Amino acid sequence: MTTEAPPVNIAPDLTEITGLAAFAQETLAFLRRWLVQLQRRPATLVAGVLQPLMWLLLFGALFRNLPPDLLGSGQSYVQFLTAGIVVFTAFSGALNAGLPMMFDREFGFLNRMLVAPLVSRFSIVLASALFIALLSLVQTVALILAATALGAPLPSAAGLGAIALVVVVLVLGFAIVSLGFAFALPGHQELLALIFLINLPLLFSSTALAPLKLMPGWLQWIASCNPLTWAIEPIRYAYSHPTWHLTDSVLTAPWGDLSFGGALLGLLIFAVTGAIAIRGTLQRGMA
Repeated sequence: MTTEAPPVNIAPDLTEITGLAAFAQETLAFLRRWLVQLQRRPATLVAGVLQPLMWLLLFGALFRNLPPDLLGSGQSYVQFLTAGIVVFTAFSGALNAGLPMMFDREFGFLNRMLVAPLVSRFSIVLASALFIALLSLVQTVALILAATALGAPLPSAAGLGAIALVVVVLVLGFAIVSLGFAFALPGHQELLALIFLINLPLLFSSTALAPLKLMPGWLQWIASCNPLTWAIEPIRYAYSHPTWHLTDSVLTAPWGDLSFGGALLGLLIFAVTGAIAIRGTLQRGMA
C-alpha cells in the first residue's frame, strides 16, 4: 500500500503578502504627511533649492579662472563643482532628517503615532528617509539645469540614472543614521550640535571643492575613504562620459583605483552598516 506525498504549497504566503502591502500602505501614509507639511510650507522647498543654486553660482564664479589642466578630463570648474554641490546638498538634507523626528518626539506627536496599530513602526523611519530622498532629487534636477545654463554639458540618460541612484543611496544611508541619532540623543540642541560637528568637516575632507591630487598626502587618504567622495566621483564621471560601466575607474586613490561599482558598493555597505548600528537605538526609541 502506497501513500501519496502531501502536496507542496508553492503559492506565496498570503499573510506575508498582506503584511508587506500593509507596511507599504503605512509608509505611504506617513510619506503623505510629510508632503502635506511641505505643501503648507512651500518656503522650505524654495529655500532648499535656492541655497545650493547660490553655492553653485558663487563658487563657480570664484574659481572660474582656475587652470583647466588642474581638474583633468577638460572639465570646467562649474561642471566639476556641480557633482560636489549635488552630493553635499543631498548629504546635508539627509543629516538634518532627524530634526523633524526629534521635534515630533519632544512635542509628543511621535508617541501618538507609536500607539497606533501599526504593522511595523519602521514605516515611520522609512517614510521620513524617502521624503528626504524625494527632496534631494528635486534639488538635484534644479542644480543640473542651472549648471547647464552656466555652460556645463547635460549628462546623458544613463548619466542621469546613475546620478539619481547615487543620490538616493547616499540619502537613505545618512538619513537612517540621523534618525537613529534623533532617538539616541536627549534633545534637538544636542542633535544640532552633532550635525554642525559632522557637516563641514566631511565636506572639506572630500573632493567636492578640489581634486584629490591638489590635497596633501594625509588628506588624500581621508578624502578617498570619505563616503561623500564615493558619491561625488561617480556623479562627476557620469557627467563627463555619455556611457559608463561598473568597472570604470572614477578615482585614483592613494590605496588604488576606485571603480564606479566599487563606489556604489561602498555607499551600500555604509548605508547597511549604519542601519545595523542604529537598529537597537531605533527599537529602544520606539519601544
